[in-house]
Amino acid sequence: MDAKVYCDSVGIELAGWKAKLYDVIRKTDSLAAGDKEKVGSTLAELHEIVDDLNQRIEWLSRECPADWAGPKEGIEEKICQLNDKWKRVWGVMGEKEYGLGGA
Repeated sequence: MDAKVYCDSVGIELAGWKAKLYDVIRKTDSLAAGDKEKVGSTLAELHEIVDDLNQRIEWLSRECPADWAGPKEGIEEKICQLNDKWKRVWGVMGEKEYGLGGA
């Protein structure tokens, strides 16, 4: 795969995750105080991840390295962390919104 195509694809994927995170962050505003406490530290981490995603998206648009070994590993690790935290917050949200049990 051409490096530029790969950079564009990863940038689009990261922007999609950023949109998901913003959606979850926005929806936490409607949580009751007790539920906000459950996700408080994770929510702070989500804000940090959004900042990191912004930096990575900007980096991808400026530079597109031919050797992707290091950056690819870092981005994939970030996506895994992001997915776990997103599920944790969404679990609390889903309980309230959809009557789901346990998070």
